[in-house]
Amino acid sequence: MTTPSQDRARLGAVIGLLMLGVWIVHGFLVPLAWAVVLGLTTWPLYVALQRRFFSERPDQVAPALLLTLALAAILFGPVTYGLVKLGHEGQSIARLLQQAHHEGLAPPAWLGGLPGIGAAAVQAWNESLGTSDSTREFLRHLLSTDLLSYTRTLATQVFHRYAAGFFTLVVLFFIYRHGAELGQRVLALTNRWFGDDGNRYARHAARAVTATVNGIVLVALGQGIALGFGYAAAGFGHATVLGVVTGLVALIPFAAKIIVAGAALILFAEGHLGAGIGLLSFGLFVIILSDNYLKPKLIGDAVKLPFIWTLLGILGGIETFGLLGLFFGPTVMAILMSVWRDSCEATPNRPKPSC
Repeated sequence: MTTPSQDRARLGAVIGLLMLGVWIVHGFLVPLAWAVVLGLTTWPLYVALQRRFFSERPDQVAPALLLTLALAAILFGPVTYGLVKLGHEGQSIARLLQQAHHEGLAPPAWLGGLPGIGAAAVQAWNESLGTSDSTREFLRHLLSTDLLSYTRTLATQVFHRYAAGFFTLVVLFFIYRHGAELGQRVLALTNRWFGDDGNRYARHAARAVTATVNGIVLVALGQGIALGFGYAAAGFGHATVLGVVTGLVALIPFAAKIIVAGAALILFAEGHLGAGIGLLSFGLFVIILSDNYLKPKLIGDAVKLPFIWTLLGILGGIETFGLLGLFFGPTVMAILMSVWRDSCEATPNRPKPSC
């Protein structure tokens, strides 16, 4: 038997140790959260892979390692390829600037074709970059700004993102290895804390995370396909590549608008005003429809969450927690809705409330 003072002391010690632990790992909370999101979403795929190819020895490391490496290739492959291409383009830009330093830089052919402002744009270009003296002055002014510090900051951020991604994948590997045992302990803990409804709340939260990720992926895939046809109709020669890039970028909410707007500007610069307006209108229609209606509906139907609360969970989560809030927002709303429904149900000792 323990006394009330001992119980209070034990509770205080537990809370203190918990806060200390959170403070120690607070710099890794975001990668940990991403690992949990990826683990919940891909867990059925991991179980299927394990049963299909490793059923004789279910404790093998191979299925967890294979799936982790596959996700690493999917997540970091396109980004790494883009950075490599950017480095190659940077070398080309350096050679171009070296040539411009001695000879000036001629205006591009499409600049004069801009409707209404073509002649003024060419004149402004010649005044700023047309001669070697003007180019040297422009470069001197550019390098005297904070451009170099911005470049170093960007490189630092890229390195940190890669390090955080690597840590996320390491944690994800261990989630695959010990996920079944960890899930059972979480369910037992929620059952101890919240009673018979604890398991249901935990499972509802997991379904909300999975539904959110699936909804985002499906909507991004749909946007990439639809806008790929739009690029082809507008006359782009690499419409398939643009569609794939748009689909990848569309995983970030509203980011696909940047690709569509850039493609429309290229068409405007080339003098294809009608095609540019058509692509911009079609792209904005697809993006607004999918991000503001289809995505909340897919997520809400999966977790039985009303449309308006799904939309508020997505937008409010992004505003509060950034990209990670895209998953936390609908999850919190789904749990709150589950608690609300429980409070409106009758029990043997309580009549049905008037909700």
